[in-house]
Amino acid sequence: MADPLTFEIDSTHGEARTGRVTTLHGGFDTPAFMPVGTKGTIKGLVPEMVSGTGAQIILNNTYHLMLRPGSELVQEMGGVHKFMNWDGPILTDSGGYQAYSMADINAIDEDGVSFKSIIDGSTIRMNPEIAMRVQNELGPDIMMAFDDCPPSVDPDAGSINQTRLRIAKQRDTKKGSYDHAERLRVANERTVRWLERCKSSHARPDEQSLFGIIQGGTDLERRDWSIERICNIELPGYAIGGVAVGETFDQISRVVGHTAPKMPAHKPRYLMGVGYERDIVVAVMSGVDMFDCVLPTRNGRNANAFTCEPGEDGQIRLKNARFARDPRPIEEGCDCAACDPGAHGWRTPDGAGFSRSYIRHLFAAEEMLGPILVSIHNLRFFQRLMGDLRDSIRLGDWGELVRRRPHLAPIVESKLGIAQEG
Repeated sequence: MADPLTFEIDSTHGEARTGRVTTLHGGFDTPAFMPVGTKGTIKGLVPEMVSGTGAQIILNNTYHLMLRPGSELVQEMGGVHKFMNWDGPILTDSGGYQAYSMADINAIDEDGVSFKSIIDGSTIRMNPEIAMRVQNELGPDIMMAFDDCPPSVDPDAGSINQTRLRIAKQRDTKKGSYDHAERLRVANERTVRWLERCKSSHARPDEQSLFGIIQGGTDLERRDWSIERICNIELPGYAIGGVAVGETFDQISRVVGHTAPKMPAHKPRYLMGVGYERDIVVAVMSGVDMFDCVLPTRNGRNANAFTCEPGEDGQIRLKNARFARDPRPIEEGCDCAACDPGAHGWRTPDGAGFSRSYIRHLFAAEEMLGPILVSIHNLRFFQRLMGDLRDSIRLGDWGELVRRRPHLAPIVESKLGIAQEG
């Protein structure tokens, strides 16, 4: 039987490349951004809305679908594609990230991880063999290996979003067991052993493609160690894990810029969980092909819209009073269904988009349409970004990206300057 995944590169510009990944459920253009459907749905949106933003592949969460409704039920209902009525490619993560993000309520050992269920508090076991069985039953096109994802930096080193990790560190320190450098070493070695177990227990290699995950925190020597051992295990693709888990932008750029070019050139390269515009740009310029992040929809549900306007991380906060009488769409010139409904066959009195004033009202009134509209816009914003990046690579001109998105000029110039120095 032919390989269930193929990858063809059609153009390059420096380390960056465009290509096409083909699976048994269709293909997607790279660089690609995958919307996150944690529980088998992109929150608030039907599949047609998601594909209408330009998304060609989505991500589901193995841990959450294992808890509810259960992978056996999903398999009984025809697999995750049929279950959620998505007819394109699907990637599932393995549960390794949940071991990281819920470090305060789990226990890790050489065999795997014991979780406390977020549904009923019962003990849930996950290890490489269980992660493969669950993903084989769910039926995605791409499945991630179960890995040991450690904190990339010491949880007490002042990084952001590390509260649960600090609690776990305090728990482990009381046992006399926490040493950050040692934690990175153990995680690296364990991730290799677990990948070997994942590959051995993968029951559907002719239908589903297994990707391995590179770890190493912000230590470039540990990244090199992991690259050599993970990528020496023959697989259809590889991912960079343990990034965007508390590091600064400069740290992310440094790790990805070092790691991506050393990964196999003829296989897809996936940077897990990275979603800010600036991070995606520098990663694409380093040779990354695939991305996912909850930011577009999570922020959309909180009235934070991504635009090319100056602002914090390129966002505008539509709950702000200054938008109460603003007749403009979320972003002028955007072709999403929220900003330009007529282009999508949505009839409106004057063909105009939904105004910022109206969307602010929806959030103030706690109406579900507000999160839906901003989520549609945010997903389209990121798909437009990927299209702009692909066009710039094919043209061999990063100036094209800057012309379309002038606010990215400092990021592009900084990355090019580092490349020239290197």
